[in-house]
Amino acid sequence: MAITKQKKSEILKKVEEIAKGAKSIAFVHFKGLTVADTTAMRKALRVAGVGYTVAKKTLVRKALEAKKFEGEMPALEGEIALVYGEDLVAPAREVQQFAKKFKENLAIVGGVFDGVFKGKAEMMEIASIPPTQVLYGQFVNLINSPIQRFAVVLSEIAKTKPAQ
Repeated sequence: MAITKQKKSEILKKVEEIAKGAKSIAFVHFKGLTVADTTAMRKALRVAGVGYTVAKKTLVRKALEAKKFEGEMPALEGEIALVYGEDLVAPAREVQQFAKKFKENLAIVGGVFDGVFKGKAEMMEIASIPPTQVLYGQFVNLINSPIQRFAVVLSEIAKTKPAQ
């Protein structure tokens, strides 16, 4: 079904606003998702602070070319949705969780990360980065580990020495 020029201009404006305001955008190929699955995914993404918009590829290309991101835009084939957000990692990470669930119907095909076009492999690597709170926990554990080992060694030494 063809869409009107007015509707196309509205979609173009929306995609331009997304490109202007989002720190990260993941291009997602979707096909065969049920309405219920899509609705559930949109709700979960919204809770995570991530938006999901479907747009025609030509309008996406036009809006992103006007923004002049660095690098080369990945090939967009099939049905494309934009998953975007203020967090650099969240869009790719959150949609990747659904891509694991809907393996044949949903896949990341590229994106924009910090003003630079990225390919599928790079966006998949970005999607594997844990959330900030998990990274903080890992960092604290890394710092705490030598201190904890030192305390255990001192405790063992104290057990083996006779009391004086």
